[in-house]
Amino acid sequence: MATLMTTPLVDDFVFLEGPRWHDGKLWVSDMYGCAVYTITPDGKKQEMAKFPQRPSGINFLPDGSIVIVSMGDRKLMTLKPDGSLTEYADLSANLPYDMNDCVCAANGDIYVGTFGYNVFAHEEPQPATLTLVRTDGTIVTVAEDVHFPNGAVITPDGKTLIVAETFVGRLTAFTIEADGLLSNRRVFADLEGYTPDGICLDAEGAVWVAAFDNGEFIRVLDGGEITDKIDVGDRRAVACNLGGADGKTLFCLIYDGSLDDIPTGARNAKIETAKVNVAASGSP
Repeated sequence: MATLMTTPLVDDFVFLEGPRWHDGKLWVSDMYGCAVYTITPDGKKQEMAKFPQRPSGINFLPDGSIVIVSMGDRKLMTLKPDGSLTEYADLSANLPYDMNDCVCAANGDIYVGTFGYNVFAHEEPQPATLTLVRTDGTIVTVAEDVHFPNGAVITPDGKTLIVAETFVGRLTAFTIEADGLLSNRRVFADLEGYTPDGICLDAEGAVWVAAFDNGEFIRVLDGGEITDKIDVGDRRAVACNLGGADGKTLFCLIYDGSLDDIPTGARNAKIETAKVNVAASGSP
């Protein structure tokens, strides 16, 4: 197993999620800073929009639109060039709890996860769903009994969706049918002992996983073999994305503080980078 190290890039965020490399910059959601930022390769950040209901997953649609999860009001919002937001889809009638991460297919279909219960009230965990939002506005539940669906990716051929089920320690794969519905559910990787959060896919079909409670970023093959590991100590590994000029920079979103500090706005989140051997595949 290869062991990699990280280098600091930028800090001074509250709690980061949803990293996406797009047009030469990293996009991130500061979930509890209630804002979306872009980060240049040399670590300069720019606020792109305010999200009062907390942003999460970010989507770049084929027509150039930028659509971002608004967690608390359970909507997808389109980010306009001037930083304003307009409603893309309202899922509040379908989902009673906060929306979470998502992934966008090549045709613009968006697959969205939800908490399934009130995490912050420490309710008993309940299984949740995956929801498909088509470009025509159709909203369809495409998977049930998904345990805290988190980061998700789609393979380059558009035929497989892989999602992290955080609190049962596994990556789960589905076949994407021609109409966008999901079938043939299977285990991509059993990661017992790990808590997979954000994920991204590389060009060899391996998944980089941010293991939240373990303080590790790991590269996992179909079947569960771990080939690479980044240990960030007693800090939280929240999410990751591959990018950079050659696609071989792993952007690691890290939380360095107590979870009780998050609602207070304490700025304990940061981004560090590691150089890897296999480039990005482009998802999420």
